Amino acid sequence: MALIGIAGREPKVMAEYLSPGVYVEEFDNGPTPMQGVGTSTAGFIGLAERGPVGGAPVLVTSPSDFTRKFGGYLQANEFGKYRFLAYAVQNFFANGGSRAFIARITPPDAEIAKGIYKKGKEGIIDIEAKNPGAWGDNVVVTFSPSSDSRTQILEAIEKGVYRLKNAMGFDVGDTVVLEGTSGHVQYNRVKAARGNTITFVKAFEGTVVDTNLAPKIVLKTCEMDVTVECDGVTENYDGVSFNVSSPSFIEKRMLKSDLVNIKATPTKEVLAPIEIVRSVFGGEKDVDEVKAMLKGGLNGSAASVTDADFIGKDGGPGARTGIQAFLDNTDVSIMAIPGIVSPNVQLSLVSHCESVASRFAILDIPMESKSVSDVLKHREAFDSDYCALYHPWIKVFDPLDKKDVFIPPSGSVAGVFARSDNSRGVHKAPANEVIANCTGLYVNYSVGEQDLLNPKGVNLIRKFPGAGIRIWGARTASSKPLWKYVNVRRLFIYLEESIKNNTSWIVFEPNEAGLWSRVKRTVELFLEGVWRSGALVGGSVSDAFFVDIGPNTMTKDDIDQGRLICVIGVAPVKPAEFVIFRITQNTGTGSGSGEEE
Repeated sequence: MALIGIAGREPKVMAEYLSPGVYVEEFDNGPTPMQGVGTSTAGFIGLAERGPVGGAPVLVTSPSDFTRKFGGYLQANEFGKYRFLAYAVQNFFANGGSRAFIARITPPDAEIAKGIYKKGKEGIIDIEAKNPGAWGDNVVVTFSPSSDSRTQILEAIEKGVYRLKNAMGFDVGDTVVLEGTSGHVQYNRVKAARGNTITFVKAFEGTVVDTNLAPKIVLKTCEMDVTVECDGVTENYDGVSFNVSSPSFIEKRMLKSDLVNIKATPTKEVLAPIEIVRSVFGGEKDVDEVKAMLKGGLNGSAASVTDADFIGKDGGPGARTGIQAFLDNTDVSIMAIPGIVSPNVQLSLVSHCESVASRFAILDIPMESKSVSDVLKHREAFDSDYCALYHPWIKVFDPLDKKDVFIPPSGSVAGVFARSDNSRGVHKAPANEVIANCTGLYVNYSVGEQDLLNPKGVNLIRKFPGAGIRIWGARTASSKPLWKYVNVRRLFIYLEESIKNNTSWIVFEPNEAGLWSRVKRTVELFLEGVWRSGALVGGSVSDAFFVDIGPNTMTKDDIDQGRLICVIGVAPVKPAEFVIFRITQNTGTGSGSGEEE
């Protein structure tokens, strides 16, 4: 027997070889490679024109994607301080962001638009907008008759039982129509099907058999094509039916609609689906299509919005709202609630980031806070290395009102975070970076004012002649010197999450020297790559980090309790926050002075 080992996969243990031959086994050779986690995905919470409310936050990848899923800008006179989500997301992408998850908030008194029915016809088919808001009043659902299958009847076997030329597509429960008999149409429903023999709930009247090559009497299934339209968004659903057992049942086919929810109740009466729809929503009989309109949608009032709406409720997986909705998300690493400066909400967001320990909060300061004392009064509420505060608000062009407006900086700052991460790395402080799509600031702070605010952990945005508007600070809101800088905290989040996500293979492995060696080498190789990227200081890997695992880190009791403890130390780079050039005048008269003796 010959045994060939190929590196790459762990070999089978105690494999059973019963006959002579050549066998191949794969085995691991070296540490398991590690992939760093993403750091540039943002999470935003706020009011939007439309979109899902509650449940897992929704991914958007561009401004147009946001508009398609959540609508456009909100009116200032209607929503006031709660209108800034759309502006923040727009400026996130304008400043280099590429992925954002959105959790929509709605006022408690918002209403869902519902279908306009003929009196007494609700319950046969009910339509309502997918989520609350006046946007639902713009929804139009158009139904038109269609047919997926057609054939001819070759033989009438007995009452209600017929042999078809081709019964493919004629399923139990389907409504059908027989055309070409005595100048009128007859509707029926499939009761049973066996091969090409079909039993209907009732017998057809008159002559139904037509064996001609080009038949005049034709049997067809009855379906509908449905189109849902709203503000430039169109959804098409072809060949839907009222057959509850069919994959084409209207509720099943339209379950993933982003615009409407539809409920349909099968009727005992045999009618074409389009006629059922017409009986519910009205319409001329001579017109093939039926249009269903919605009304009653309300945006709700800004006055009814409270801090609790943003903080949200934890109703369990799929039923969380506000900040709590991000417990269902593992991708987000930057979070903001644009324009919401309530300490209750901001402290809840910071607490969330500290709790999950994998994301960083960007906080706005009230726009009206101009003086140093007012800014510091708001800042004093926070002491955390999982958040940073940015000020003042920035001026942008408002496409809705066609004029310049001031918006909170958090969306733009999140975009700069993403841009800096992708171009330089998370270890680079996201400062001295231009804010794009910004034409001015609500307040222009001086160097003297920044001298007071910067040491307190307020990151100012400042305008520099010839250099644009830039973020001019990189401090967290922490009182701990070790966690003073934004990039240091975010680098550690990156390291911790990367190591955690890439070492799940360790769980339940034998806790012995062989495993310790593999873990140590795996982590060392990852940190060496981080060091080479410039994220760690030191002229060598031994200066930049250490990894210790084994008897120095674990006691016998740890091992008996199933604990594997690996101690890792790293030396992160810190930003050159204060650049000092010491210049002196040389008054020497040596041979290089140019003087003659």
